[in-house]
Amino acid sequence: MLKRSAIVASVLAIGFVLGFGTLAFTQEKKPPATRAGLHLIHAAAKSLEDAAKHLTRAKPHFCGHRAKALDLVDQAQAGLQPAAEYAKANPPAPATKQ
Repeated sequence: MLKRSAIVASVLAIGFVLGFGTLAFTQEKKPPATRAGLHLIHAAAKSLEDAAKHLTRAKPHFCGHRAKALDLVDQAQAGLQPAAEYAKANPPAPATKQ
């Protein structure tokens, strides 16, 4: 009985350690203080790049819907470039403490 309780306790402890370890590594990092929002533009660009890659690899053409989706991804990527340039050229004002 004691051996069984020890096994259950150790399995639970390992589960908690792995769970909290995974939680710590999957937490979203804090944005850079100098250019707030620029990291989000870069994340969106990476997501769009991944979406385009997945759509390109898709075998069936889905009656033209895949091609339309690729066109929309290209339009979104083209729209992110001016947004990133604007964010770089116009950094936000430093926050003042009250």
